[in-house]
Amino acid sequence: MVQAWYMDSETTDQRLEHHRNPPEYVSLDDLYKKTGVEYFQLNVNTYTTDGVLDKLKKERGYTYEDEIVCSKECLPNYEEKIKSFYEEHLHTDEEIRFVVEGCGYFDVRDGSDQWIRIAVSAGDMIVIPSGIYHRFTLDTKNFIRAKRLFIGEPVWLPHNRPADDMECRKQYVDKLQKGFAAAAY
Repeated sequence: MVQAWYMDSETTDQRLEHHRNPPEYVSLDDLYKKTGVEYFQLNVNTYTTDGVLDKLKKERGYTYEDEIVCSKECLPNYEEKIKSFYEEHLHTDEEIRFVVEGCGYFDVRDGSDQWIRIAVSAGDMIVIPSGIYHRFTLDTKNFIRAKRLFIGEPVWLPHNRPADDMECRKQYVDKLQKGFAAAAY
């Protein structure tokens, strides 16, 4: 089950769980309200046959799917890739990840520009909105296998911060200020 908490500003080791002591946890409901990040729990043992992922894909218009494995053994230029994933950036499309195996961290900025770390593991699916500043890293096990879902053709291009003049960022900030609608978990 996913957990989220506010992080300290420490950035020296991306694989450590830098957080306040004691951590200030964020509920899934508050995570959505503060960032627009949505969460879904899927069964990794039955998702290919139970119809839950297929229903989500149909409802949300996800038409493209692939899989990524992040590990020293499977990802070419591993160290470079992990560093680039950890650069604070945004995308012009939603970032949808369904963790099939392993675990990692997605860090997202809230409306006060504070980092919230989201620990994901097998069965967790998160939807990171277009225009939100975020980053990704692995935990100390250095392994994750995840499905990546897209609406239409995949867009891989990250836009590193600052990207405040981009239309997707302006739209995200507007949604953040107006408040996100109630999420359906």
